[in-house]
Amino acid sequence: MARRNILFITADQWRGDTLGAAGHPVVKTPHIDALAAEGVMFRRHYANASPCGPSRASLLTGLYPHNHRSIRNGTPLDAHFTNIALEARKAGYDPVLFGYTDSAADPRELPPGDPRLETYEGVLPGFSVGQRMAEDSKPWLADLKAKGYAVPGPGYAIYRPDPTKLDPDRGPTFAPSVFRAEDSETWWLTDRVMQHLSMQGEEKFFLHLSYLRPHPPFIAPEPYNALYDPDSVPAPIRAADLATEKAQHPLLKAMLEAIPQSGFFQHGEGLAADLSERDIRQIRATYYALISEVDANLGRLFAFLKREGLWDDTLIVLTTDHGEQLGDHHMLGKTGYFEGSYHVPLIIRDPDAAGGRQVEAFTESVDIMPTILDRLGLAIPDQCDGRSLGGFLDGGAAPSDWRQAVCSLFDFRDARLPVLQQPLGLKADHCTLMAWREERWKYVHFTALPPLLFDLEADPQEMHNLATDPAHASVVLACAQRLLSWRMEHDYGALANLQLGPGGVMRGE
Repeated sequence: MARRNILFITADQWRGDTLGAAGHPVVKTPHIDALAAEGVMFRRHYANASPCGPSRASLLTGLYPHNHRSIRNGTPLDAHFTNIALEARKAGYDPVLFGYTDSAADPRELPPGDPRLETYEGVLPGFSVGQRMAEDSKPWLADLKAKGYAVPGPGYAIYRPDPTKLDPDRGPTFAPSVFRAEDSETWWLTDRVMQHLSMQGEEKFFLHLSYLRPHPPFIAPEPYNALYDPDSVPAPIRAADLATEKAQHPLLKAMLEAIPQSGFFQHGEGLAADLSERDIRQIRATYYALISEVDANLGRLFAFLKREGLWDDTLIVLTTDHGEQLGDHHMLGKTGYFEGSYHVPLIIRDPDAAGGRQVEAFTESVDIMPTILDRLGLAIPDQCDGRSLGGFLDGGAAPSDWRQAVCSLFDFRDARLPVLQQPLGLKADHCTLMAWREERWKYVHFTALPPLLFDLEADPQEMHNLATDPAHASVVLACAQRLLSWRMEHDYGALANLQLGPGGVMRGE
């Protein structure tokens, strides 16, 4: 297949249901909807892990988290694994990063004292850096400072609300940021990409654009902050009271008693679980505003590609690392086992394929690397657990042996802040769950805590745990057996099907 441009976009912490093209009743994403109309939208796409680092490791290596084992932000990613950037280099591309990959370096490859050992925000090997954006946000903040803004220092402090526009009736996330939309990090990073591509010439590009938004802090610049009426947004899905919610599972109880408001907006006090429905509705409105801001900037980028004559030769992949609970089950963030944390968007627009289709088959983050390599005509490394989605892009149906379930891993150990591990009295190696999601059943297996079972046909909101119901014991057993078989099939196997002997290396199928 002929070489083409690759634009690989991630927008952080984006729920799969919050797109106009997905049928959301409120969110406005006209530019992404137009991309979906030209491409293929995968309606049931799932992240394989949470939070950012583990999920991006799967996204960029094609490996399930139980194989790459970079299972927390800051857990090293084994240097012997290949990845999408290293493989693209084999075809003559220079993959360039704008944003971040949250890749924790392998300490065995670094000398003591190397600064890369002090951060989980490393750059994945193989990427050149066009513009790096870490949590300190220094390059963008320097731009704000040069424009005359009062910058309080590196990090998220700039996301404070404009003190002249606070409205106590609208909740803690309504007031706009002190910076204009044209000066936001989303706008600024989009400009950096367009500046880079303006000098591309005839050379084919491979560009990974990684936006922070709609990731917290939940604050939007004007006019986006007032774009959505909190009274019009869908209400959170949650139990009638906090005590009932906590009773579902010990891990859920621990999370509800540990997740702080301060992790989501400036000057937050108390626990996220204590926020009122009114405050949650405003958080949802602000989250949708940040999505619309990303959409508007993608509209600027897409228009630029068309003006420069690059659009018709560019494969575009748009997805995210994980979702956001948005008040569902009294939670904010992307922890736990619920659908809101793992069901995420995926749109692929291939100029050589027919567009306008929506696919209902289960797909996963591990499929992204094989798909891009396949569309470039490159071999898919044996390490990859995912499969190319090329057949769907070409208009085909799901193969007969396509997956009938998806699996997501959440590891809640934390060597620095064991706020979940300690209350549960668990060893680090016991702090793992795997959420096995089939057509009807969702089974959640814990290393050292009781399992969960949800009937998604009768209970799509995941309110009623059936694992303790004797009438569903056979379903729990069957799901556990299918999960175990899947786990055994997908043990790391880059060399497992090779055999040495007379005549050299033989490959089994």
